[in-house]
Amino acid sequence: MAFDWQSLTSKVRVLDGAWGTELQKRGLAAGVAPELWNVDSPGHVEAVARSYVQAGSDVILTNTFGANRFVLDSHGAADRVAQLAEAGARISKKAAGQEVKVFASIGPTGRIVMMDEVPRDRISAAFAESAEALAWGGADAIVLETFNELDELALALEAVRKATDVPVVACMTFASGPDGTMTMMGNKPADLARLARRAGAAAVGANCGVGPDNYVKVTALLREATDLPIWIKPNAGLPQIVKGQTVFPMGPQEYASFVPKLIRAGATFVGGCCGTTPEHIRAVRAEVDAHAQR
Repeated sequence: MAFDWQSLTSKVRVLDGAWGTELQKRGLAAGVAPELWNVDSPGHVEAVARSYVQAGSDVILTNTFGANRFVLDSHGAADRVAQLAEAGARISKKAAGQEVKVFASIGPTGRIVMMDEVPRDRISAAFAESAEALAWGGADAIVLETFNELDELALALEAVRKATDVPVVACMTFASGPDGTMTMMGNKPADLARLARRAGAAAVGANCGVGPDNYVKVTALLREATDLPIWIKPNAGLPQIVKGQTVFPMGPQEYASFVPKLIRAGATFVGGCCGTTPEHIRAVRAEVDAHAQR
């Protein structure tokens, strides 16, 4: 392990915010794989990473959410996984400097494992390929995020832990069910906690889906089910369509007002997902610092 995990998780840490919308502000066209910019426009990618460092993030991610063979195949870049993933990790490491940690992002493949759309060994191989390149690029840890199917997350966890020796965070999206605390596939926070413990994840968490109010409930359910550190990155509220554009309703201060509740519920890492900006993270930083002083 390249750093002291216990020291990192000994207090609440601030994560970064959304990447896709920040890249779009810098000119990324709709429908273009963001990961291609790790090679084609690395300066823009570094600017996003650096903006979160300047906003006060203790941990930033990488522009590699879709850097797997299945996702990149639809962009004609399936043979560039290693190149794009390694480049993404190196860009974030450059922006992070010495103090900020880089947790490389790995998202799902887009295939439903339980339907046997694709042989499981091919899915496992895809996750391993991504993880190896991210570790080679210098990532301090890996976060498996936005998973909706426990079976796919289990494959990813096993593959990544075999491919690398860095800590792995296992995250799912909880926004379904009667009270919004289940995944689309019906998995519960306790299911994730059991898998994480069994598969050797270093932390568990939730990201995307809905706003921070719902994730206060999810955080509490995770804390009831595990003593692992908890990683939380909600959206800035539920997206709305305004004049043909997708917008998220929560401004930085309203969003950050939920940080004390998330911490009290058991969150160890707090950041933002869709709709959050460096200004949101700056407000989260202020709340986390105020909590520490109290």
